[in-house]
Amino acid sequence: MKKLFLPLVAALTFASPLLVAADRVAAPEGAKVYFISPTDGETIQGPVTVRMGLSGMGVAPAGVEVDKTGHHHLLVNKTIEEVDLDASLPFSDSTRHFGGGQTQASLDLPAGTHTLQLLFMDYRHISFDPPVASDVITVTVE
Repeated sequence: MKKLFLPLVAALTFASPLLVAADRVAAPEGAKVYFISPTDGETIQGPVTVRMGLSGMGVAPAGVEVDKTGHHHLLVNKTIEEVDLDASLPFSDSTRHFGGGQTQASLDLPAGTHTLQLLFMDYRHISFDPPVASDVITVTVE
């Protein structure tokens, strides 16, 4: 029953960003998410390839509840202070989901300066407590 119920919960959570998490769970101590590339201050040609790093935890697809795992989200021109960490993160141009367990993505960003921040979230698209977030980096797309 649990295996059938979890995908339904994940689908409903992903479909409705207004759902509020009952409990945010703690990530393992020392868990860290970071950018492998691009690097802060880098000037790059589009499309932008983002490679996401993680230590102290594992990656699992959204909707799959496995202890000490989660999946990546990317905040584009938005920071963690601007999102509701107690609710499912809505999908938009500024909040990108990698619910398939991806650790690399190609982004079509317009020319200009952009900020990027990684946020690692649980199987429900809910932040860990405290959040597992990267430093904010700035890139310039030519």
